Amino acid sequence: MAGRGLYVATLLTGLLECLGFAGVVFGWVSLVFVFKAEHYFKELCEPNAGLLGNATEQAAEVCKAQDQRFSLIFTVASFMNNFMTFPTGYIFDRFKTTVARLIAISLYTSATLIIAFTSASSAVLLYLAMPLLSVGGILFLITNLQIGNLFGKHRSTIITLYNGAFDSSSAVFLIIKLLYEQGISLRASFIFISVCSTWHVTRTFVLMPRGHIPYPLPPNYSYGLCSGNCPTKQEKTAEPENRELQSKEFLSPKEEIPGPGQQQKPRSFWSYVLSRRFAWHLLWLSVIQLYHYLFIGTLNSLLTSLAGGDRAIVSTYTNAFAITQFFGVLCAPWNGLLMDKLKQKYQKEAKRTGSSTSMVALRSAVPSLTLTSLLCLGFTVCASVPVLPLQYATFILQVVSRSFLYGSNATFLTLAFPSEHFGKLFGLVMALSAIVSLFQFPIFTLIKGPLQNDPFYVNMMLILATLLTFVHPFLVYLECRLPKESPSAVA
Repeated sequence: MAGRGLYVATLLTGLLECLGFAGVVFGWVSLVFVFKAEHYFKELCEPNAGLLGNATEQAAEVCKAQDQRFSLIFTVASFMNNFMTFPTGYIFDRFKTTVARLIAISLYTSATLIIAFTSASSAVLLYLAMPLLSVGGILFLITNLQIGNLFGKHRSTIITLYNGAFDSSSAVFLIIKLLYEQGISLRASFIFISVCSTWHVTRTFVLMPRGHIPYPLPPNYSYGLCSGNCPTKQEKTAEPENRELQSKEFLSPKEEIPGPGQQQKPRSFWSYVLSRRFAWHLLWLSVIQLYHYLFIGTLNSLLTSLAGGDRAIVSTYTNAFAITQFFGVLCAPWNGLLMDKLKQKYQKEAKRTGSSTSMVALRSAVPSLTLTSLLCLGFTVCASVPVLPLQYATFILQVVSRSFLYGSNATFLTLAFPSEHFGKLFGLVMALSAIVSLFQFPIFTLIKGPLQNDPFYVNMMLILATLLTFVHPFLVYLECRLPKESPSAVA
C-alpha cells in the first residue's frame, strides 16, 4: 500500500505543478492589464495633437500600436507553446524524465526572472521571456502526463485532468494582477515564482522517475526515492482483449507493449501524415485553436472597446475571465470520463459481435470531437456579439471548449494511428497547428487597420470555419460503420 500512497502523492503534486505553473502563459489578459499599468510600450501611445474626438476615442486610437505589440508577443509565445512540442517531446523520449524536467525548470526560471527585472524601458525583453515561459510550461505538462500510466483504466481521465490543470493555471496571472492592485509589485510576485523552482527540483528527484513510467506497469514497479527500496503491489492491468487499445502517450516506441493482433502490413510514417484522417484532424485542431489564441490575445483590446475605455470595467471583466479559467481543471476530466466509459462499452460490444476492436474503440472519439466543435461554435457566436454582459457566457464556453480540445486531440491520435507513430504524429500535428496560429496577428492587424476596429467580417469567417470542423467527426463516424477495417488502414 506504500506504493499506492506514492502514486497518489505523485498525482496530487503533479496536479499542483500543472495548476500553478505550466500554462500560466494563457493568463496573458491579466498580465497585459498590469503591463499597461506599468506603462510598458507606453511610448507608442503618445497623444496626437491633430486627433479629433473625445479623450476616450483618442486613447483607443493612439494606443493601437501598443495593443499590436502585446498581441505580437502573445502570438510568438503561443506559437512556441505548440511548435516546440515536437522537439521537447523528442527530448523527453530520448533523454527521459529527469533531463527533460531540469531543462523545463531552467527555461521557466529564466523566464520568470527576466519578467521580474523588466521595466517599461526594457519591455522588449518580453519577446524572450514569454516564449521561454511557454516552452518550460509545456515540458512540465509532458513530463506529468505519464502519471496517468499509474492508474490503469482511469488513465484517460487523469490525462485530461492534467490538461485541464494546464489550462487553469492561467488563473495565476489573475492572482498576480489582484496582488498588484493591493500594492504587491510585479517584481516581488515573479521573484516568488522563481524561488518555487526549488520545489520543482525537489519533486524531480523525490517523486518522479529517472526514465519513463511504463504502461501497463510491471510487477514491483518503483521510482523516485523509493526506486529499488519500495517494492509496490502490481497494478491490475487491462484485460487481454482491451490491451491493443491502451494508449501510449509520450512513451517512446521501444517502451510500448504491443497488444495481440497487431501483426499488420507495416506502413510508413508519411503514409499516415498524408492520410485523409490526419489532414482533417489537423484542420479540426488548427481552426479551433486559432480562434482560442486570437480571443485570448485580443481580449484586452476587445474589452477596452466594448467598455468605452473605462479601466474599472475592463478590470472587472478581466478578473471574470481569469476566474473562469480555473474551472478548466473541473471540466476537462468529464471528457476523459466520457472517453473511458465509451471505450469500455464499445470493447464489450466488439467482444460480443466480433467487430473490429480497434474500429469500435475509435467510435468513442466521435462524441468528444463533435462536442468540442459544438462548444467552440457556441463560444465563437457569443464572442461575435458586441454586447459586454454576454461576454460572461463567452468566457464559460471558451474555458469548457479549450479544456475539451487538447484531451480529445491526444486521445484521438492514440486511437486512430499506430502507437509506434504516436509521438511523432502528436508533435507534428501540434507544430503544424502552431504555424496556423500565427495568423492571429495578421487577423488582429486587419481588424485594427482596414476594418477600422470592426471585427464583424472576421467573426463571420471564423464561424464558417468552425462549422467546417464538424466534417471531421462525421467522417470518422462514417469510417467506423465500415466493418472489419482497422483505423490505421484507412488513408
